[in-house]
Amino acid sequence: MAIFLILAPYGAFTFLMFVASALVSVFTASAICLATIAIDLWYGRSVKTLAAGSAIIFAAIGLYLLLVDPAFGTLGVKVSIDTGIFVLSLGSMLIRRPFTLQYAIEAVPAETAAMPGFLRANYYITAAWTAAALLMLAANVVLLYVPGLPIWSSIAIAFAARNSALYFTKWYPEYRKIKYGTPPNALPHPH
Repeated sequence: MAIFLILAPYGAFTFLMFVASALVSVFTASAICLATIAIDLWYGRSVKTLAAGSAIIFAAIGLYLLLVDPAFGTLGVKVSIDTGIFVLSLGSMLIRRPFTLQYAIEAVPAETAAMPGFLRANYYITAAWTAAALLMLAANVVLLYVPGLPIWSSIAIAFAARNSALYFTKWYPEYRKIKYGTPPNALPHPH
């Protein structure tokens, strides 16, 4: 369920970009981010950096479209969002608070979160998502500068990058359990 809430704004944005305007897409995605924050608060969980940062990114791009350049273009919007998510993800590691850590701490017992490899595992998982964001950004930048490429090439890269990061997020904790003998539930994985 947690991974669904985390990815819902991006899935909605991607779908809406095919059937609605960029303005509707980014504001809807921002609203979904705010809804996930409200759900977390309702259940007594913390406000997540990824959700709050994404809400701001989507809303800022929406305001730019609304107030500055309504004809910004689909690829410009996608590149802007990919850049924002990449900076958010990389920035979370640079300030030594990988964004996955907030989700992980709430999903495991306190003694598990205190284990030495727990923080390192979250760096690896956040790095996988950062790499996925960078690949999606690169795919959209290539489309921007090589307009003859089919749009499906960018979609295929985004799909592969996101699913690879998702797979790694599920696989890595299990790998650590096998390799290092980490007790069950010692590392986070989406439910």
